[in-house]
Amino acid sequence: MPDPTGGFVALLGLEFDEASGDRVVIRWRVRPELHQPHGIQHGGVYCAVVETAASIGGSLWLGERGRVVGVSNQTDFLRAVRGGELTAVGTPVHRGRSQQLWQVEISDDAGRLVSRGQVRLQNLTAD
Repeated sequence: MPDPTGGFVALLGLEFDEASGDRVVIRWRVRPELHQPHGIQHGGVYCAVVETAASIGGSLWLGERGRVVGVSNQTDFLRAVRGGELTAVGTPVHRGRSQQLWQVEISDDAGRLVSRGQVRLQNLTAD
């Protein structure tokens, strides 16, 4: 798997506390450059973090058998956040031969759920 810590992930300031084929934990600080015009965390950041957590977990689970690509991302925004630290926890719902479904919950530093999403991944294998 290519190094997941550069590029867009670095731009968002994501830090990985845990990454395995069974669970991915990502933290980041909400900062003004990640706000939408009303001064709250941009929903696109939540979508990107949900996609990142699912893709990394799915890729680690699939391992040398191939690679994964996202085919669907459905993310709900539940609570406005202006600052602080957010934590995303991604876990698999289903892991099959051709597809995976991952759920990701994002909480604020008080432990309140602020966003949740799911990503369907396609397993791309050589066979």
